[in-house]
Amino acid sequence: MEKIAPVTLLGSQAPLPTDPREARLECFANRAVGRPFWIHLDYAEFSSLCPVTGQPDTCRLRICYIPDERCLETKSLKYYLASWRNTAAFNEDVVNRVLDELSAACAPRQMIVRGDFSARGGIRLTAQASVPAGVVENPFGL
Repeated sequence: MEKIAPVTLLGSQAPLPTDPREARLECFANRAVGRPFWIHLDYAEFSSLCPVTGQPDTCRLRICYIPDERCLETKSLKYYLASWRNTAAFNEDVVNRVLDELSAACAPRQMIVRGDFSARGGIRLTAQASVPAGVVENPFGL
């Protein structure tokens, strides 16, 4: 098993990063490596900025994954997600980039990231992406 760096944010008073590129996603060893199980994470207060208008975009961001050797540590995840607040990105790009960065950090067996964005001009946008590509099981039941 690959050595996992120690968790450092939990219990600390570290300042929130101001950009996702500055955020540090931390993981801990999965103590049930041989058993596949889903971890559901629900972040109802996600926000970023529209890259065209600069107006805030908000969404309920849901992350669901089957860990392999590493699990995401939730305080570092909270800091990472909060760091998007002043980041300009299209909604679809947010979902895909979050998926890429989280899956790179913890190398899950499967991961799905779904963003249910607030309505703009009367249209609600939902974007969902997964690794491996084409995962058809949807643990959100939607």
